[in-house]
Amino acid sequence: MAKARELLAAKGAAIHAIGPDEPVLAAVQAMADHGIGALLVMRGSELVGIVSERDYARKVVLQGRSSAETAVWEIMSAPVHSVDPDASVATCMMLMTEKRIRHLPVVDGDRVVGVLSIGDLVKAVIEAQEREIAELQRYIAG
Repeated sequence: MAKARELLAAKGAAIHAIGPDEPVLAAVQAMADHGIGALLVMRGSELVGIVSERDYARKVVLQGRSSAETAVWEIMSAPVHSVDPDASVATCMMLMTEKRIRHLPVVDGDRVVGVLSIGDLVKAVIEAQEREIAELQRYIAG
């Protein structure tokens, strides 16, 4: 089964982040600009949290807070659940299911090397199943 590092190599390891003291409005704008559902919250190179559209909806919108006046650190999820680059797709999916999260940072030592989404993992599983089906069909036909 594929590893986290292989998925990042295929999709690209772009890391979109924001500082904890930035306003939530900047985080929402960055997510919209990049077409993503979450941003890593970084203090320099240190991963301190993750902020998602779900955090925004539940902790800003539903509580009547101001996006411009609320800091990211006030709504981010922390501590962050992460995996190392050698984690299997199955391990990543299990962690995401257990923790009810949709974005999973991949961390090598102290360095963030990328982020996997639930969509990345589902795509990898579907592609693996398609390959297996094709191999079985070749076996049966041959």
